[in-house]
This record gives sequence, structure tokens and C-alpha cells, in this order.
Amino acid sequence: MKQEFIQKAFDIAVARYAAVGVDVENALTRLQELSISLHCWQADDVTGFERPDGTLSGGIQATGNYPGKARNLEELRADIVKAKSLLPGTHRLSLHEIYGDFGGKFVDRDQVEPAHFAGWIAWAKENNLKLDFNSTSFSHPKSGDLTLANPDKAIRDFWIEHTKRCRAISEAMGKAQGDPCIMNLWVHDGSKDTTVNRLYYRQLLKESLDEIFATPYQHMRDCIEAKLFGIGLESYTVGSYDFYLGYGVRNQKIVTLDTGHFHLTESVADKIPALLLFIPEIMLHVSRPIRWDSDHVTIMNDDTLDLAKEIVRADALDRVHVGLDYFDASINRIGAYVIGARATQKCFLQALLEPLARLRAYEAHGQYFERLALLEEAKGLPWNAVWDMFCMRNNVPVGEDFIADIQQYEKEVTSKRG
Repeated sequence: MKQEFIQKAFDIAVARYAAVGVDVENALTRLQELSISLHCWQADDVTGFERPDGTLSGGIQATGNYPGKARNLEELRADIVKAKSLLPGTHRLSLHEIYGDFGGKFVDRDQVEPAHFAGWIAWAKENNLKLDFNSTSFSHPKSGDLTLANPDKAIRDFWIEHTKRCRAISEAMGKAQGDPCIMNLWVHDGSKDTTVNRLYYRQLLKESLDEIFATPYQHMRDCIEAKLFGIGLESYTVGSYDFYLGYGVRNQKIVTLDTGHFHLTESVADKIPALLLFIPEIMLHVSRPIRWDSDHVTIMNDDTLDLAKEIVRADALDRVHVGLDYFDASINRIGAYVIGARATQKCFLQALLEPLARLRAYEAHGQYFERLALLEEAKGLPWNAVWDMFCMRNNVPVGEDFIADIQQYEKEVTSKRG
């Protein structure tokens, strides 16, 4: 009976959208092609498997202690598979370097190799996932306040070697999966208080990046991520947005926009149509900043909706890569995956269902009352009926039904982890 109701509601929605010139089936086809890169670190609070004791040395803050977090490689993979089973569409998985399969042994970051991710490559293929990758500069004895911008050449060379090796790993992943692996480079480098050497540290970072990117690869793509500031490094960030934007334009690198890495009143959505004129592609890390970079679970709010709409309006779904980046340890972690991913997909669906042709015709003729009126009316169109059909066609729970699935998984699996 529920399927019958979903079909009836969908048929009404199709007719309603057709009345404003929107092809619903075309929107669903495009949404089906949108792959979101899930972030592996949501399942274990950014712990990773670098150290056999499962401890980090600091650098990333995940708040909360909800029971049942993944404690090892097998549990992490099981949780990701469970989350994936509740999401419509085909998606990707983003790995940090500290999530390698190190066999219970400590492998320092300047020694990591593609072999440490061979298991991930095989597992991803089995589970119809493509892999993306991230170098890991935090939580290491040599992290400190500066890594790639460190005046100490020995420390700087250590992180240069680490990042070079991460690029080689990404190349191996991309080649094995027949699709480019996108490798994100983010370093926390900065200063807690006033520095009088801003240019010097940025020169060092530029030189490090030049050396890292000197080797060309065919099966991976580099992206560079800025940040506004870091905890304990509030006064100065070496890799600022201006720095990476300049570097990205000059070297035609993908620039990563993390929605939590800007001033709270700054529109990340507005950056999309500006950057696309000057760089080849954009990588998104979609999060929900509350009082800045708090990494709350993504929800269907105005910020994420605006982001999706600007991408669709720019016809840039093939040039903007969408990934998630949050880690909430205060609620069920699989639930956090599913809420954030589905919310992001809902935003893109609404963007794809926007009556854009008619809106642009109004704008072209100076009919600004009509444009604003239709933008407002479009907010109430039955996009949710289209979403329900999208879920049903993909054989995943419709509406709130996924809650019971996650509750059952918690009862049978995560609650028994101690």
C-alpha cells in the first residue's frame, strides 16, 4: 500500500513540476549520477589505525562518547557498508592516510606505501565504491604548529615525503578503480599569536607544494584545502583561502571548499561560480558549522541548499566533487552518516527541480517580480514526493524508515562493542 501512495504522490508531483517547465525524470537521472564521497572518519572519531593502541597524539577534536564506535578495520568497514545500504545512488569513500591496513604494526608516515591500502582497494571494488584520499598532517609527534611550512628542513622534508607517498597511493587507487582518485591536501600550519613572518612561512609552503606536485600522475587529481584558523593556532593560518586560491589558479589545481572553514556569514555558495572561471574543478567538504568549524552533521538547511543550487545553475555537476566532512561522536555514528548524506542529496534534488528555464526567462526580460515570486513558490513544490520515489527506485528505506534499520543495527552490532 505504501508503494501505491508513493506512486500517486509522485505522479502528482510530475504534473505539478511539468506545469512550471521541469522534467522530473531528467532530474532523477542527474541525481542518480551524483556520487557523494563519504568520509571514513565519522565511524571512529578520526582515530585511524596508525597506532596499535588506537590513540592519537592530538590535533583533531571529536566531541561526544556515544557507545559503539568502530574499533578496528573490520568494524569500520561494516559500519560504512551499513550506512551505504541506506543511501540511494552510488557513492565514494574518502580515506585519510592513518586508515591504512598496517597489520598491527607502526608504519611512520614517510614510509607508507600503496601496499598498505591494497585491502581497501579490493574491498571497495567488492562493495561498488570508488576511493578518494587525504594526506594526514595532524596527530603526530612531528606535527607541532608547522609541517610543510616548518623552517626545520628535517621536519619539512618528513612531511613532503609523506605527501608524495600519499599521491603515489592515490595514483594506485585511481588506476585500480579505473576512475581518478581525488587526493585532498590540508595542513594545519599556523600560529597561536601574532607572527612577523607571514610571507616567510607561505614561501616555505609554496616551495613544499612545488616539490610535492613535481611528479605528474594520470590516475589521481590533487586538491588543496584552506582553513580560516585552527584551535591553538588562531592568529595566523599559513594555508589561507587566498593562498590556496592563488596557488590553485596559477597551477590549475582543484581547490577544496570546506563549508566550515569560512566566516559564518560568508557565502560559500557564491564562491562556486567565481572559482569555476579560473580553476578546472572544485572539491566540496560539506559540513554544518555552528560557531564556526564544529563539524556538526550536515542537514537540509539554507547554506547547503544554496550550495547545491549554485552548482546546478552553473551546470557544473561534472566539475564539482561533493564530499562530506564532519565527525559527531555524540549520536549514533551510522545515523550521522545517513542523515548527512541524505540531506545533501535532498538539497541537490531540489536544485535539479528548480524551474530554471522559466526563472532565467524572467530575468532576461527584467521581470524581477515574477522571478522572485516563482523562486518563492518553488520552495513549496512537492520535491519530497520525488525524493520518496528516488529512494524506492534505489531499494533503500523511504522517509524515516531508515531509523528502524539503524536501531536494529545498533541492537545487534554496535551495542555489543563494549
